[in-house]
This record gives sequence, C-alpha cells and structure tokens, in this order.
Amino acid sequence: MAGVGLASVAARVPCRRWGWAAVTFGFHHGLSTLLARKTERAPQWFRACRHKTSISFLSRPDLPNLAYKRLKGKSPGIIFIPGYISNMNGTKALAIEEFCKSLGHAYIRFDYSGVGNSDGNLEECTVGKWRKDVLSVLDDLAEGPQILVGSSLGGWLMFHAAIARPQKVVALVGVATAVDGLVTQFNQLPIETKKEIEMKGVWPMPSKYSEEGVYRIQYSVVKEAEHHCLLHSPIPVTCPVRLLHGMKDDIVPWHTAVQVADRVVSTDVALKRYAP
Repeated sequence: MAGVGLASVAARVPCRRWGWAAVTFGFHHGLSTLLARKTERAPQWFRACRHKTSISFLSRPDLPNLAYKRLKGKSPGIIFIPGYISNMNGTKALAIEEFCKSLGHAYIRFDYSGVGNSDGNLEECTVGKWRKDVLSVLDDLAEGPQILVGSSLGGWLMFHAAIARPQKVVALVGVATAVDGLVTQFNQLPIETKKEIEMKGVWPMPSKYSEEGVYRIQYSVVKEAEHHCLLHSPIPVTCPVRLLHGMKDDIVPWHTAVQVADRVVSTDVALKRYAP
C-alpha cells in the first residue's frame, strides 16, 4: 500500500487542490519511482546483492532502549513508523525494506518503547513517549533527509516528527493515518461509558488485532494523548504529503484522511482512496 503513496511523492507537483482518486496498486513500481527521483536507477546486479539487517539497540539516557534494524544506503532514507502496538516485523515494514534493498537506499524500522524487542513497560507508554521514540530515531540513527512512512498511529506521529524536524523530513506518506485517532474514538463513546472508564481507569477498546478482542488502554493514556492532537488547527507541515486510505476501513474512518488533508498547510498534498 505504501508504494503507491511513495510513487506519488516522486511527482512533486505543487498543488493545494487535492482530490479523491482511485488507486491501482503497483507497490514495486511505486517505491522504485520515488527512490529514483534524485538518484539513478540501481544497476541490474544490485538486486542480487544480499543485505543482512541484524537487530540493534539505541541506548538513551533515562529512556527505554529502542530495538531497530537499519539498512545503509543512499539518500533520501526511509523510516517506517508502525501502528499501535505493531512491531517492526509487520508486512508493510518488511515490504518497504525489500524495495530499499533492491534500490540501494537507506532504511530504518524500529519498535516503540514497550513493544516488540524494545525496552519499556507498555502500560506506562503514551503518545508523547512514542513521539520521543520517533524523534530519537530521526536524531540519533537517521542520516540526511528522510521520507517518513506512517501506518495508523504512525501516521499521527510522523506529522509530529515533521513539525519538530522540518529540515530533516522531506516527505510524508500516511497509510490509514490515525491523527488524533485515540482521542476521537474515546470522545465518540456514550457519556455513561466514558464515565465508567474514567472511574475504572481502563478502557477495554475492542480490536480484532488483539487475542483478547480488546486493547486495555489506561485512561491516563487517553488524557495524555489530548495534548498531542493536531486537527483542531492548521498542521504546520510544508513538505509533500501523500495519504492513502481504504474506503472500508472499520478502524480508522476514511474521513480522518480528509480532515488531515484539509488541515495540512503544505501546497503539495494528495489523498487517494482504495477499495479491497
């Protein structure tokens, strides 16, 4: 999915007027087009080269160590920012790595604090702490300009990273971008349900991705997330932005992408829909 968005970033046609467009997926071609924007296409023998990406850890004073895998290569580099409680071994993360290998571009995938192989207690994690994780990867691991690819929660965090590091983030690609998602979902609950969650301190949020059928989210996490909401005002991101969203997404409503596209101040924004 991300490949289509990456391909559209390559065009870099300044245009504030965005609109819906049907997408025919061509992941391989899409990512190749993006990465070829500033560099020549990799020679034929490059595809036969084997790159080993062993797990490493980023040590941070007073913060949990982050597990990551880095592929060295040409600029711009790409960083994949996963969704809620997703780790760096997901389908999209691995697919993007394969394309970066084939074209010789730098790539980083990582686990949030409290997730996967990273240190930390998941119950103590917040949107703000995961925002710091993304900035740590940008500041301490990434070299040169970066294209951020964010999935769901990662789409929310990539905007925060672009705001905080505008000189380093040169483009954004969001897949089912869940900007303000946690807060929006909570606010849509019935008043009685919200009061019960506040009293008990835990929100059993239904999810088909959890073995229990729910994610048990601390009420304090929801309240902390309110400090990181972006849709209440213009989003000060000026780099190219590509948003991909499934029309039948039953977790992150597609109209969230419409709101994001409306709020971003960049003059180069494209929003594409797709149907399974």
